[in-house]
Amino acid sequence: MTVSSVLMVLCAALLHASWNLIAKRSAKVGPVFVFVYSGFACLFYAPWVFWVMADGTFTWSALGLAVMVASGVIHLGYNLCLQQGYAKADLSVVYPVARGTGPLLSVLGAFLLLGEQPTAGGVAGMLCVVAGIFLIATQGRLAVFTRPGGKTGLLWGLATGSLIACYTVTDASAVKLLGIAPVMLDWVCNLMRVGLLAPAVLRHPDHMRASMQGHWGRAALIGLFSPLAYILVLTAISQGAPLSHVAPLRESSMMVGALLGMVLLKEPVGAGRLAGCAILVAGVILLSGL
Repeated sequence: MTVSSVLMVLCAALLHASWNLIAKRSAKVGPVFVFVYSGFACLFYAPWVFWVMADGTFTWSALGLAVMVASGVIHLGYNLCLQQGYAKADLSVVYPVARGTGPLLSVLGAFLLLGEQPTAGGVAGMLCVVAGIFLIATQGRLAVFTRPGGKTGLLWGLATGSLIACYTVTDASAVKLLGIAPVMLDWVCNLMRVGLLAPAVLRHPDHMRASMQGHWGRAALIGLFSPLAYILVLTAISQGAPLSHVAPLRESSMMVGALLGMVLLKEPVGAGRLAGCAILVAGVILLSGL
């Protein structure tokens, strides 16, 4: 990977961790919050999308539209699957399994579907990142997978991770093989999310306004940060960065999130998380080829 690609993905990781930290403080709002911040994303990035359509570099095609619609459906499925997983099992099981298997399956997809060639350094880096994710998320207490409900969390985590891999490979193909602008792809996904959630959310406008009281500013920030984070990742891929390197590298957001949680939320770090951060940094170095 080039230095510029590494910097873009690491910047995306910082933005991803930041907006997830903001979202954590509004988790109780539920689908209404997702609807509102997706609406803000559509609003904020509409000028960029219209500029892409007007400058002549983007042309509509049946295949391109089908891929964008498929991506939107997969992204929504991922959101719903993750939410259901959290309702059925512990976050400490679902989250690390999802974030670990997502890049792992994405890398396999890059090898099998996109024809990328594995390298020893790339595979080692990917394994280090996945191991670091598990240590950071579980704080080194892997017994969480064996306690009651651990199997349920494992299954939901695997399902969520599979959807992460599906949208990652689909979106990489869209920007790398079809030349779809990253901002266009992400904008259509947000637009679809707004459209699919609108009937349920707008049916009770008073409930929506009451639920969002005190959360509008956070929704606006997520609407700004979340698309930019993913656009940076897709731009790195469109410029030639291998998906087999980018997919694990973007999960360095786990380390950023752990550090932000320690500083801002006063969450405990512990030896397990510190070891996970160190292993994840080693994986990032291997993936970047430094």
